[in-house]
Amino acid sequence: MDPARSTVRALGCGRRGRAWRLVAVAALAALLLMAGVPALGLLQGWSGASGAGVAAAAGLDTIETYRARVIDIGPPEQQDYGYGMIITTQEVRIRLASGPLLGTEFVTTHANPNDPAYDITLTRGMELVVSVIRDETGEVTDIYIEDIARDRPLIWLAVGFVALLVVVGGLKGLRSAITLGVTLFAVFRIMLPALLRGANPITVSIGVAIGATLVTLTAVGGPNRKTLAAILGTTGGVLAAGGLAIVISSAARLTGFGAEEMRMLVYVPQGTEFNIRGLLFAGMLIGALGAVMDVGMSVASAMAEVQLANPAARAADLVRAGMNVGRDVMGTMANTLVLAYIGATIPLLLLFMAYELSFIRLLSLDVVATEVARALTGSIGLVLAIPLTALAGGALLRPVRGARHAAVSSLPPGDGDAT
Repeated sequence: MDPARSTVRALGCGRRGRAWRLVAVAALAALLLMAGVPALGLLQGWSGASGAGVAAAAGLDTIETYRARVIDIGPPEQQDYGYGMIITTQEVRIRLASGPLLGTEFVTTHANPNDPAYDITLTRGMELVVSVIRDETGEVTDIYIEDIARDRPLIWLAVGFVALLVVVGGLKGLRSAITLGVTLFAVFRIMLPALLRGANPITVSIGVAIGATLVTLTAVGGPNRKTLAAILGTTGGVLAAGGLAIVISSAARLTGFGAEEMRMLVYVPQGTEFNIRGLLFAGMLIGALGAVMDVGMSVASAMAEVQLANPAARAADLVRAGMNVGRDVMGTMANTLVLAYIGATIPLLLLFMAYELSFIRLLSLDVVATEVARALTGSIGLVLAIPLTALAGGALLRPVRGARHAAVSSLPPGDGDAT
């Protein structure tokens, strides 16, 4: 038998039984994590509580959201309320394009406050999102325009993204798209509903992060020890980032209320008492997960390739190779995290720069300190994932004594070192 092939089998990469046992363990662990959430009282189905559901529960008029198309637009009329407040109103005829009232036409009055953040310039044929208000008898009492319907362009963009994954990545790209769907399912159907019910954000986010890591890396990397090394390194890096997030949030006295959305959570109709600092932790953990998974799989894949090319490689050689690859990936991925957060806060940074805030004042603002902590804790978790993955890969991918001896003895004199 070919010594190299026997080495590969000794590593567990050629035996489907061992590989599939790894898959079974990973899948079982993921399922236990997902199933353990309801056992702990954390998993709640997506409430789907629209304005209609909340209002109906309170015995009020119901509010339902539908798609509509502009049929006709009346002439604009301006009213000056003083103090520079000028409101432009116009009558609009719309036809509902979804829901039980599909095809029904209504006439409503739309008001623009002359604020670019809220103004909607209407045109015939434009698709809108409208709110329909019904009374207790089901009769429509009012209808008003919420916003422009932007979902279809985004859906087509998502379809193009998935198609590109499949075209470029083939079967592996298809698996990547599927695992992305699984991750989104875990976030939107498990984590967010659980948080809305008042579950512990730390427990929920850690469970979802570990479950998503197991499923994603196993599907992308295949059932082998390389994937197991990536899972261990990624999990360690993410947990390290999470632990550091807790420490820095306490040390810097971050409240979590720097973002307007956090303040709005106090008034949600469900009356949930949120753990704001816990939500801050959850955001940092989930935000770093993708980049850390990328680094973990890159390092583990490089080590596996080195092992296949040189079956006689020692564990130290594999760790060294993994660290070398990790150092190259580290710089670009750290930039990815930091620049992503900077890109999301450019208007805020411009505002601070325009008013020439001092450096200490800028960093002391809760909203800025939160984003800095988010970027740095994620980057630190990413960096720590490199040695953790390298060490795990060195332990899992190293050849057994007999396999390494067979591989070395098969080499021509001078090509291998005796042990």
